[in-house]
Parts: sequence; structure tokens; C-alpha cells
Amino acid sequence: MPALKDVKNKISAVKKTKQITKAMNMVASAKLRNAQARIERFRPYADKFYEMLGELAKGADPSVHPLLEAREEVKTVLLLVITSDRGLCGAFNHNIIHAAQKVARAKTAEGKTVKVLCVGRKARDGFRHLGYEIVASYVNEMGTFDFTLASRIGGEIIGGYIGGAYDEVTMAFGKFISLARQEATLLPVLPLSPADTVGEKEPVGAKAEYIYEPSVEGLLAELLPRFVNVQIYRGLLDTSASEHAARMRAMDNATRNCDDLVNSLTLVYNKARQAAITTELMDIVGGSEALKG
Repeated sequence: MPALKDVKNKISAVKKTKQITKAMNMVASAKLRNAQARIERFRPYADKFYEMLGELAKGADPSVHPLLEAREEVKTVLLLVITSDRGLCGAFNHNIIHAAQKVARAKTAEGKTVKVLCVGRKARDGFRHLGYEIVASYVNEMGTFDFTLASRIGGEIIGGYIGGAYDEVTMAFGKFISLARQEATLLPVLPLSPADTVGEKEPVGAKAEYIYEPSVEGLLAELLPRFVNVQIYRGLLDTSASEHAARMRAMDNATRNCDDLVNSLTLVYNKARQAAITTELMDIVGGSEALKG
């Protein structure tokens, strides 16, 4: 039977841990509201952007812009992996890294060279010792970021693709669906194709026909790089909202586990205390009987 002091110390330690997890839950909840509002405001713009660019790309020759041209032979694949910088959010980061590693192993098995661009400390740490070349890593950026970060990443990716350093680019990120559901998602980024530029939902009903000024080719030259940046920014926003939702759920589970552990330790403490009292009573009774004898 454990000593009463040891059990009491354990109960005190678990209660302090519960205070920490509860506070982290509240902080994650506050950050989630802001991150969720950002992705919900951005999605209508992104969906309309996808729809319009899809109509443009369908009527254009792929040779009008390098980002529309698919390489005849894919030799080098770039994986853009977006995770959080901090942990304590359950299996959220692990699921994204695992999905990206699965793609990397499949591409390597096909004889292709895989390179990785990491956004978030967890992505960098997850790929650091796996033998893949990390072309760049953006660490401590996920706490406070804006469209500038997506433009920097997009500029590096577009420059590498046009320069021939990459033949294909795929993005792995955490898609925010609801407070209880976040999915590790893979999204082809380059080369762009009309099928990829369509939003998540196909438009219902008759499609509108547009007259473009300047020419379609001129618009594509301006919009295609921006479209890549929009895809990356959406991945950043989704991952940020998913991170806070996953951390809030993980801290809520940890708080409930602390309550269960306190109840269990309290039961052990009561049993040990009762055993100590019973032992003392037996000693008293035994001494009294000895004196009578």
C-alpha cells in the first residue's frame, strides 16, 4: 500500500497539471475563433477565384504559360508540407507528416527525386532525418502570418518550377472541416490544369460566359502566379485553424483525464488512510489486551 504522503503529492501534481491543460484549452479556443473567422472569410474569394481561373484555363492553350505545361517526364517532385510550430495537439501534425511521407516513399519507389519545403517546426523536424533534401524551411511563422508568407513561398516554388528544378509540386496540409474534424490533405499545386483549378463544388445551373479584357493569355500571365499563392495561403489558413481545433480537443481530453486520475488517486488515498487507521486500532487493542493479561 503506498504511503499517504506520496499519494497526496501525486494528487496535488495532477491538479496543477489540470490547471495548465485547462488554461491551454481556453487559449486555443480564443485563437481558434480568430483562425476560423479568417478561413471562413477567405474561402468565398478562393472559390470564386478557382471558378473564374478554371474557365480561363479551359479555353487556353497550355503553352501560353509555363505553369500550365505538364512535363513529359517527371524527375523531381517537391513536397510542400505545412504543419504547426508547436505540439500538444494530438496526432494532428503526425497525420500530415505521415501522409507526406507516404507520397515521398511512393515517388521514390518510382525512381523520382523528392525534395521537401517545410512550413512549421514539426514538418522540419519530421523530415530532417529521413534522407530527403529540405530545400527551405519556414519556422516560427505559423503564429502570426499573412498573405506575404504565401507570396514568399509561392515565389520560391514558381521560380524553381519555371527554372526546371521541380517538375511537380504537391502540398500537404491540415484541412479544417469542423471543430471535431481536421483531415490531412494532399493537393497538387503544379503543374496547373483546368481540372485542378475548379473549386471544391461544381457550379450548379447554367454557366456564365465572360468577355475578358485584356486577352485571356494576358490575364493568365497575371493570375496564374497569384493562384498558386492563393492555394498556399488557403493551406496555411486551414492548417492554422486545424491546429487550434486539435489542440483545444487534446487539452479538453487531457483535462478530463486529470479528473479521472484525481478520482482514482483519491480512492487509493482513502484506502491507504483506512488501512493506516485500522493498523493503529489493532495496535491499540493488542496493547490493551496485553496489559489485561
